[in-house]
Amino acid sequence: MAALAAYRTQIPVPVAHPDYDVVETVLDKVRLAQFAEKAGLASPHTELATDQALAAWSGPLVIKCKEHWAPNQTHPLRIEAKLFANVATARPQVLRIRAAGAEPILQRPVNGSLGALIGVFHDGRLHGRTQQVSTRLWPTPNGASARAYTVPVNEDLVTKVESMLLELGWHGLVELQFLTGDDGVPHLIDFNGRFFGSLALAESARPGLVAAWAESVLGSKSPDLGDARIGARYSWVAGDLRRARIERRGGLLRDLVDTLQWSARARHSIWDPQDIRPSVVLTLGRFRRS
Repeated sequence: MAALAAYRTQIPVPVAHPDYDVVETVLDKVRLAQFAEKAGLASPHTELATDQALAAWSGPLVIKCKEHWAPNQTHPLRIEAKLFANVATARPQVLRIRAAGAEPILQRPVNGSLGALIGVFHDGRLHGRTQQVSTRLWPTPNGASARAYTVPVNEDLVTKVESMLLELGWHGLVELQFLTGDDGVPHLIDFNGRFFGSLALAESARPGLVAAWAESVLGSKSPDLGDARIGARYSWVAGDLRRARIERRGGLLRDLVDTLQWSARARHSIWDPQDIRPSVVLTLGRFRRS
């Protein structure tokens, strides 16, 4: 997404993402937290992992890269976020990120359930609104959605999100991830402006989301997209099976059976009986690599 935005003038077709300065802002976790606060959204306390900040920090912390990409970068740079009990155990990760040429940040952990607000933003409004909650994650306990389902849209959250997106100058597809604790307050932790892992859930619960994004980029009049259907299910079966092998909720067999029962009534990340080729190609590719 960042590369397409940065080199859009060299690409002979329309680029669906905003200008690079906007994309760069949303991918910068420190600046994103500042925009969230301005819009009234909660987010984890975030600051640069300077030596001074590390010396003053107490308690658990999450270490992340401030950004994952920059212009003229010639090698992949994605070091996943990790939770640490204290600064002493986190310091090697900080040094690893610095050695890779990136800038580490510190975040205060938020204990809560993972959820997301999704839609296509244009003309100051979020269209095709989809809100989902994840009930199983892989890698456990802080990974991506292995299971999720759609829930009613939180209107107060939408109002604040629209304010933030307008201030950012964003347009197009967006998936904002939140952690919601026992107090019911959603904390913004991630901003995805490209295809995301559980896109199949949003497309099944609110068909036409991606088409509307494309039409808005091409200047066509997109249909008025209503909110997503409530109760639609999503399953990343491979991740959920691996999670069940580790967590064993109610025992290994019971968790495995529960996983398969959930997946039987869910939309899948890749598998679709009407379009099996992507699943076949992915499976064969993994067998070849192994």
